Amino acid sequence: MTPLGEKIRQLRRERGVSQKEMAAAIGVSAAYLSSLEHGRASPPNWAMVQKIIGYFNVIWDDADEMQRIAELSHPRVVVDTARLSPNATELANLLAAHIGSLKSAEIDLLLKQLRDITGDRAVGKK
Repeated sequence: MTPLGEKIRQLRRERGVSQKEMAAAIGVSAAYLSSLEHGRASPPNWAMVQKIIGYFNVIWDDADEMQRIAELSHPRVVVDTARLSPNATELANLLAAHIGSLKSAEIDLLLKQLRDITGDRAVGKK
């Protein structure tokens, strides 16, 4: 699941809305919405994110946050290290090789450390 998929599912459940109901309201198939929630679809374009924001009546900062997490929700990431240091390439390859075997707590720790270094906020959190 992607950060956007998790957020959509959370909002849908909080409001007691089925995928089928939401899909019909925003003009997509239930299969597409399911794929989006489960991280099998590419992130939606800006217009679709706006439809989702409008559907849930998300305002201001929360709408900006939803747009931001949509941009960070591609389920198949490619990291180009061609012009970076050997350490950067090693880091990308180690993460790619081991991300599937990391425990949730280990991923959380790595994310926190990287966010602290880069100054990025947690995805989906304020």
